Amino acid sequence: MIRILLADDHPVVREGLRAMLDTEADLDVVGEASSGPRAETLAAELRPDIVLMDLRMPDGGGVESIGRMTAAGLPCRVIVLTTYETDGDILRAVEAGAAGYLLKDLARGELADAVRAAARGETVLAPSVAARLVDRLRVRPERPHLSERETAVLRLVADGCTNAEIGRRLFIGESTVKTHLLRTFTKLGVTDRTAAVTSAMRHGLL
Repeated sequence: MIRILLADDHPVVREGLRAMLDTEADLDVVGEASSGPRAETLAAELRPDIVLMDLRMPDGGGVESIGRMTAAGLPCRVIVLTTYETDGDILRAVEAGAAGYLLKDLARGELADAVRAAARGETVLAPSVAARLVDRLRVRPERPHLSERETAVLRLVADGCTNAEIGRRLFIGESTVKTHLLRTFTKLGVTDRTAAVTSAMRHGLL
């Protein structure tokens, strides 16, 4: 039995997803969340196998929650289920640790198959999303390179340090810490600290 947590701020969407998944004998919806932080709490409490996560929700977006769940080492695999398919949205979700990125126009059978595939450890992507990722890889195939100082700063970010704490430990100003982080974000193609740590770990930089 594959245990599933639904995370979407629209009740009608959650009801529809539950109705679709409940018809499958091997899929069990064990909880619902209407925000990213609530999804994080339920994922820790219920330990689902799969989290179906909307990308944009109140009280914190889906990408931020995916990053925190990944950093916390939760065993669930997160599939983004959204209407958005911009390059930025896709890359941020994958870099944060998403195991899949699907669009809400998929059929019931396709959704069920994607959940099963993700539970087996596979990556599941909508065809248009996969095409976008391939195009991006063709343009930027190289591995990012961080300087020794940028790596040191990012390692302290991963340890949970604030910019002020990082500055004190490395004997540099807080403004210098911010500069290093901005350069790191640019090199990794991300826009926030959580995504930067996740991306760096995926590239073997931390």
